[in-house]
Amino acid sequence: MFDFEEALKLIAQQSVLCIGDLMLDDFVYGEVDRISPEAPTPVLAVRHSEIGIGGAGNVARNIAALGARCIFVALIGNDEAGLILTNVLGKQDGGIVPDLVIDRARQTTRKVRFVSEHHSTHLMRADWETAAPASAQSEAELIAYAQAALPQVGAVVLSDYAKGVLTPQVIRAVIDAARALGKPVVVDPKGHDYTLYRGASLITPNRRELAAAVHRPVTSEAEVAAAAAELAQNLGCEAVLVTRSEAGMTLHVEGEPPVHVPAYPVKVRDVSGAGDTVAAVMAVLLAMRTPFEAAMRAANAAAAVVVGKRGTATVSLAELRHRILPAASLAVEDKIVFDWSVLGERLSEWRRRGMRVGFTNGCFDLLHRGHIRLLTEARATCDVLIVGLNSDASTRRLKGQGRPINPAEGRAEVLAALEAVDLVVVFEQDTPLELIKEVRPNVLVKGADYAREEVVGHDVVEAAGGQVVLVELVPGHSTTNIVRRAAEPGLRAGKSAS
Repeated sequence: MFDFEEALKLIAQQSVLCIGDLMLDDFVYGEVDRISPEAPTPVLAVRHSEIGIGGAGNVARNIAALGARCIFVALIGNDEAGLILTNVLGKQDGGIVPDLVIDRARQTTRKVRFVSEHHSTHLMRADWETAAPASAQSEAELIAYAQAALPQVGAVVLSDYAKGVLTPQVIRAVIDAARALGKPVVVDPKGHDYTLYRGASLITPNRRELAAAVHRPVTSEAEVAAAAAELAQNLGCEAVLVTRSEAGMTLHVEGEPPVHVPAYPVKVRDVSGAGDTVAAVMAVLLAMRTPFEAAMRAANAAAAVVVGKRGTATVSLAELRHRILPAASLAVEDKIVFDWSVLGERLSEWRRRGMRVGFTNGCFDLLHRGHIRLLTEARATCDVLIVGLNSDASTRRLKGQGRPINPAEGRAEVLAALEAVDLVVVFEQDTPLELIKEVRPNVLVKGADYAREEVVGHDVVEAAGGQVVLVELVPGHSTTNIVRRAAEPGLRAGKSAS
């Protein structure tokens, strides 16, 4: 059984070489509410625009978004679009290391999409490009950059958009050099002549591209599997991964039966760039010698994430983990916050949905029956319950040396495992006052051993229209008493206290 959890931890240690056709993606968003008087053409009232790194650049972005390092070799012109791409790539915080060849005789590929936001409809696309093969000089520079990068990476991606970077000479030189070093090569293909990619480790056509490559229709799973096997044999590839949109994916690996996986049930917003994501995830996982099937399942999960986003999107490592791993294995980390900066997003979503936010706090050093009563009754007063947890230093100042018995990470995990708790937030201060100001709960819950006026933050909550609720304690249950009893000589000797 492949351990995805362990594999995902290793992604940050991987480096991948990506070479292919770089594009500037420009999205212009607005609303259409009239037809032009000059021609029967809709008028887009522009609201905002976004620029991004497209084509092979989107593969590089996906590699970097996962936390891996991408050495990116591409070709640009000496123009405004090329300058924009150079600047944007230079701001990727080291995740992308660009090696860009400048050809003064070419245009940088630029695609401007005009989109109606209300209807999520692409109205028109305008392209600027030079789709001719790269010049001999540019070819030589591209090959030199790629060959210099190969010893530093674990895998290679050839991202072919048929714009001229991946000429037969460049493809052959990169595949041969990678094979000589034992590095897997993933190809996201274009065109009809796949013999150019002979010797690659993995080819990732979509169903339509596969049909064109084998010169016959492929519709059923059996037809897709047969065509993938034929393509692999013709090209001497180890594997072929066929993406089939809403039908999922089919994987052929030489010597193994075909594997079909269904697509995740998601609301599709934009399929632009999903193939880039698949190629990126496959390359990163193959760089660490992940089996093809396990890598495909990860790529399928990643594709489900990006098609739910607008534009040419990327998938983060956290998003991939959430899609792949069982919900139970993620529940604990989802519910623990050490960095308060992430609180705002959670709180905004809960408030947007009109949810009543509750808050309680404590050290919760040794969880006992009294704690469970407090947390259960606190949760009954609200829709979501936030528990403020004293840090180790805060607990030590409050309870004295020798406390806490359990570190903050362990105490937080135990609390997060409880159904009554929706979020655990660790605070360093002596009291939770600053955290209460940050959360602004509708309900502040504390044990009935406090008077309302003694509860820290009661004035803040009540001033904002909230309320303080005091919960009756379970007699005879406290962590301090448990610790004291555990220290008695009879218990230390292993005698029963019951």
